[in-house]
Amino acid sequence: MNATTVKFALAAGAMLLAGSAAAQDPIKIGVTQPLTGAFAASGNYVTQGARIAEEEINKAGGVLGKKIQLIVEDNKSNPTEAVATAEKLIVRDKVPVMMGAWSSTLTLAVMPKLEEYKVPMVVETSSSGKITTSGNPYIFRISPTSEMEAKAFAPLFKKLNLKKVDFLSTNNDFGLGAAKEFAEVAQKEGVQIGVRETMDPKATDFSAQLAKIKASGGDALLVTTAVEQATLILKQAKDQQLAARIITTGGSVSPDQLIEQAGAAADGSYHLVFFTPWVPDAVKNPDVAKKFVALWNEKKYAVGGLTEGFRGWDGIHVIVEGIRVAGNAESEAITKALWNVKVKGLNGDIAFIKQGPPGKESAQNVPAVYLVKIENGKVVRQ
Repeated sequence: MNATTVKFALAAGAMLLAGSAAAQDPIKIGVTQPLTGAFAASGNYVTQGARIAEEEINKAGGVLGKKIQLIVEDNKSNPTEAVATAEKLIVRDKVPVMMGAWSSTLTLAVMPKLEEYKVPMVVETSSSGKITTSGNPYIFRISPTSEMEAKAFAPLFKKLNLKKVDFLSTNNDFGLGAAKEFAEVAQKEGVQIGVRETMDPKATDFSAQLAKIKASGGDALLVTTAVEQATLILKQAKDQQLAARIITTGGSVSPDQLIEQAGAAADGSYHLVFFTPWVPDAVKNPDVAKKFVALWNEKKYAVGGLTEGFRGWDGIHVIVEGIRVAGNAESEAITKALWNVKVKGLNGDIAFIKQGPPGKESAQNVPAVYLVKIENGKVVRQ
């Protein structure tokens, strides 16, 4: 074998090895969640659910013959940080698709980057109507909008015999959007609107707002915030002897966590949730629900995290199905393919309808909404 032949053989071998290595490279999926800051509890639960999905999908062989790899960034519950995480994931890590960003404010901050780089993102939690109506074709939301949630609650105003309701909402897109939608539905149902109070997402003292709400004399107080603040609100409402029933919206207030952290102050409160781990047979796909709950418990994750963790599981499964339908891991192909996915999720069958201006529609799933009540330290479906 002459020198030229040897060089050719070595080069061919190197190319073969490089091609083989590339074939084994995992498909990266970017995840931006609030792992620290005001929304840390929920962001970590979502990430844990996503990690369980990653593990199970890879055990089953991955997708397109490759494993998936989640690249997780902490957006620190901050819109500026959320934008930075999206930039890192897309530019540095070269992810073709993302999941994020929990809070509506965080997701809205990230959205211009998706258009700039033409990278799709599955929105697992955020509820602001603006997310799917502002004309961003790279948004695929699996969680319900505040409008959907409010409409699902409409018949419950009568069922719960509510004549007058007050509002206490976090002062951001999530809280303000929910208060607006629920107030509109309440008025259509003939329910009087009392006071509308707001709070900073980082606030811990709600005595001033609760005093005004108590003076209003409503039948119920609709609260929209993360679980950390909801826990404090329940305790402080009990201290102030607030008679109104407390109902949380948004699906991100874990009843189990409230029972653990608020104790007796949580009794009698109602909560809108989008997954019922206490009654897995109540959901559309009970087999999937039972599997997820078992895997979560195997990891010894906090039971209170199930009502947030399911979002991560569903989000990653939707993305992987999009990659499978696309036939490759390119952003453009995944964006087109996500419109055609059908996934048996924990929150029902996931598929997308169009929302937003013609030609620039975003994708919106139509998930289930459930009402539960805490009675004597137990979660009871209503």
